[in-house]
Amino acid sequence: MKALIPLSITVILIASISYLAQSTHIKKVKALHGLTREAPAHSSLVNREKLQEKATAAKDFVRKKGYNNQLCFLIDMNLPSGENRFFIYDLQKDSLLHSGLVTHGNCFQNWLEGRKYGNEVGCGCTSLGKYKIGIPYTGKWGYAYKLHGLDSSNSNAFERAVVLHSHSCVPETTQIDDICQSNGCPTVSPGMLNTIKPLVNRSDKPVLLWMYE
Repeated sequence: MKALIPLSITVILIASISYLAQSTHIKKVKALHGLTREAPAHSSLVNREKLQEKATAAKDFVRKKGYNNQLCFLIDMNLPSGENRFFIYDLQKDSLLHSGLVTHGNCFQNWLEGRKYGNEVGCGCTSLGKYKIGIPYTGKWGYAYKLHGLDSSNSNAFERAVVLHSHSCVPETTQIDDICQSNGCPTVSPGMLNTIKPLVNRSDKPVLLWMYE
């Protein structure tokens, strides 16, 4: 009878590992193919105090650098990818104009668990830091904006072809599950890009985009 106890534990452990592996696989497949579940309408994990702090710092930056002082784009990579974490912020009125989903980089892994950041050419990771939104163009991912990294943490963004663009795998509303991942580009939903376009294209000064954690 004693010999059966270790065997029982082994069977339970194997079953548990198998379940966890299957759950992780299902989660990845759902996100990659857009099979995520919409979150309740009231779902919001926005840290208002943190957002306000970054907006205050952004105000000072755009004033000193001669950027657009009406608005900026703030991305809180510390939030789950299924939550709104791309914020269009009104710097004049100190208010949130709009928010939406945005991807983070998978560092060229099939699926990146958690977060990993990098600036090396070919790393496929998200680079934190401030960006100047450059000229629009139409390329592999459709309509997109060049991004110029302004910090040591994202100085290779232009060379890495990290751009702001949309993709159909990014939902228009918050999700319970994680959404798809990119190779380093802050990728938004088609609807979110349509909201961004007139704001950037009508601006006679560079618009700041800031990714932080």
